[in-house]
Amino acid sequence: MVQRVSTVAFEGIEARAVDVQVQVAPGLPAFAIVGLPDKAVSEARERVRSALIASGLALPARRITVNLAPADVPKEGSHYDLPIALGLMAAIGAIPPDALAGFTVLGELGLDGSIAPVAGVLPAAIGANSRDEGLICPAACGAEAAWASPDIQIVAASSLIQIANHFKGTQVLSRPQPKVHEAEINRLDLRDIKGQESAKRALEIAAAGGHHLLMSSPIEIGPMIFI
Repeated sequence: MVQRVSTVAFEGIEARAVDVQVQVAPGLPAFAIVGLPDKAVSEARERVRSALIASGLALPARRITVNLAPADVPKEGSHYDLPIALGLMAAIGAIPPDALAGFTVLGELGLDGSIAPVAGVLPAAIGANSRDEGLICPAACGAEAAWASPDIQIVAASSLIQIANHFKGTQVLSRPQPKVHEAEINRLDLRDIKGQESAKRALEIAAAGGHHLLMSSPIEIGPMIFI
């Protein structure tokens, strides 16, 4: 049986639908990801394996194949971690097999089962909304995804365990609300740099006049800044 999970591949700011197909079959233990994955996607095997173990799950001693369709579209980025992991969890019965139907999923996994924020959540949410799908994303990106539509269903979780509990009904996650990104209070300031008066003056002049800067650090003559 093949478990399917929807995610996206980014082409500029457009989010193209990708079908993550997960198969757990008899055979020698192996974990293969196919479908033109880049290095970050190929490394998802180890992140997914460690995240599942940290969440109290273990991969079966079988042949696991993950296909990212369409196979002729390059897949880049770490946001494929979460759909692959959830597809495996559904395949081994850790979450209901039909729980992921109607959702687009993206997120990066930590080795402890946490879900880290990723770029492109808003375009992914807009694309999911156009397909009448909900979105499963990192908790830190939930407010961004909520701008896509007031009607889109969003599950924003901080760990795999939270998602599993959500679909089992033991810890239902509320829909995040859209909000404006808060500016950082403690910003870097040139006043905090001791010395380097010439370099600081060059930066100030360039900023005031809207000039370009080319920064170079040749070993022979030390750091230099050109305006």
